[in-house]
Amino acid sequence: MSFALYNTELNNLWLGRFDMFPDSLFFHGISTRHGGVSQGTYDSLNLGLHVEDKKDAVLENRRRFCRMVGAEPQRTATCQQVHGDRVVRITAKDAGAGFADYAGAIPDTDALITNEPGLPLMLFFADCTPILLADPVNKAVGLAHGGWKGTVKSIAAKTVAAMAKEFGSNPAHMLAAIGPSIGSCCYQVGEGVAHQFREAFPEFAAEILEARPDGGIYLDLQLCNTRQLENAGLKRENIANAHTCTACNSKQFFSYRADNGKTGRIAAIIGVK
Repeated sequence: MSFALYNTELNNLWLGRFDMFPDSLFFHGISTRHGGVSQGTYDSLNLGLHVEDKKDAVLENRRRFCRMVGAEPQRTATCQQVHGDRVVRITAKDAGAGFADYAGAIPDTDALITNEPGLPLMLFFADCTPILLADPVNKAVGLAHGGWKGTVKSIAAKTVAAMAKEFGSNPAHMLAAIGPSIGSCCYQVGEGVAHQFREAFPEFAAEILEARPDGGIYLDLQLCNTRQLENAGLKRENIANAHTCTACNSKQFFSYRADNGKTGRIAAIIGVK
């Protein structure tokens, strides 16, 4: 299982994909910062409407990205991410929510799930962890936004539980992928954040937190979400990790930390064919 970037040869638009999701059942993709029409700070494929970019540019970027993935832009659903742990099931009535207007996105939500064919789910990231889920038995998908606040609230595990409740998904049959996000190499946190992770995950806190000689504490969000998925019942061999740090690779991906808090957003998208 691996993650790779592919040059689509359309405006230098690169598309990230995991080889574990069956193409016959699902479509998915992760964007980079290349191949769009945004300028300046948001150069060039900014997909976030909630930053200070021009709306027309963002919508053109979203259309380009969706076309490359094979998703219908007018049916793609998004949410207003708030670093929480709310999971919402998306149905036909939600098709297109938030695609063209931030105010129309599903409010106060950080994970979406659906079993509706042709109804893409799309979330936005700039260092936070994209968590993609697929159930090939019941033909359902999920997508979660794992910043540190959502991760410490177990957003990954709660999305798995929501899919089990709504679709009868068996975690042992599910597939998951951890997309590009800030790595433990770059993600220094304060003692207050570290304490919350020790309290939330005592069984693997020593794996995800590292105190270094420089006096800093570094957090591994990618590994933390992986361990959550395993504890939720997913098989280790069914969890892929891009092992890509957005801060180290800020010329390829938008990074809130590397870009000093003013930057665009990459997107992750997944859907049932």
